[in-house]
Amino acid sequence: MSAPRLLILDGNVASIRAKLDAAVGYDSGTGYARMLKRLDPSLECEILRAADGPVALPGGAAIADYDGCVMTGSALNVYDGGAAIMRQIDLVKAILTIGIPFFGSCWGLQVATVAAGGRVEANTLGREFGFGRRIALTDAGRRHPLFAGKPDVFEAPTIHRDVVTTLPIGATVLATNEMGLQAAAFTFANSEVWGVQYHPEYDYIDIAAVARRYGTALVTDGTFADAHSLEQYAVELEQLQRDPANTALNFRHGLGPGMTNEHLRRLEISNWLQVMVTPRARRHV
Repeated sequence: MSAPRLLILDGNVASIRAKLDAAVGYDSGTGYARMLKRLDPSLECEILRAADGPVALPGGAAIADYDGCVMTGSALNVYDGGAAIMRQIDLVKAILTIGIPFFGSCWGLQVATVAAGGRVEANTLGREFGFGRRIALTDAGRRHPLFAGKPDVFEAPTIHRDVVTTLPIGATVLATNEMGLQAAAFTFANSEVWGVQYHPEYDYIDIAAVARRYGTALVTDGTFADAHSLEQYAVELEQLQRDPANTALNFRHGLGPGMTNEHLRRLEISNWLQVMVTPRARRHV
């Protein structure tokens, strides 16, 4: 079998990618690629940054050359419109039409949903930040291969203030919590989409970096009491990055095995690779 070839769609504009790179040493697309290579070193990962300008695939490739496509999170809001957003929606629609397996994290789920005829809006319940709490699989979710081996209820890295309010026709809700939809699967055109509203690709330091970047906004909306509380939170997440088994910090943040066990934290992506990507790569031999 040839090495599976993945296309990573980085959802952020250049200015946000630069801030991420300054904070943690990599931007959103590169961070996703690093995580994928940790899961499977044989993967060939190529990054496309469609928010910045006309779409050109790396090395003159065709969309059909890829065995799968993943899409990162983004600081954009899909309902704002504009060229940077519409390019991404149109690109995802083209990818799904060709029949490439698609996995979306947060923004990726939202863009795929809109491309397939659904709707995304600002969450009337507010921002969900840090860790998504009490994410519960539905009956369909417990049966779906996306969540094979996952606990029925878990926490996950989460940074968003938007929510899918209308899924595409025929979509299946796989997980929810009190903040809204957390995972779904649907078929559009010739592709199957698996998406989550959280970030299984994130490390603790990714959340810490975004906390510092949002800064005042997280204090203003009440997520943190003040700047000192926000900084303490970021410092503790950096400690968890160095020592993920830290009992006191895991207790303080209410983290169970869905977070503390890295295999379980990444399991959705691992399952997608095994079920959707590997079989397509075999057919490319």
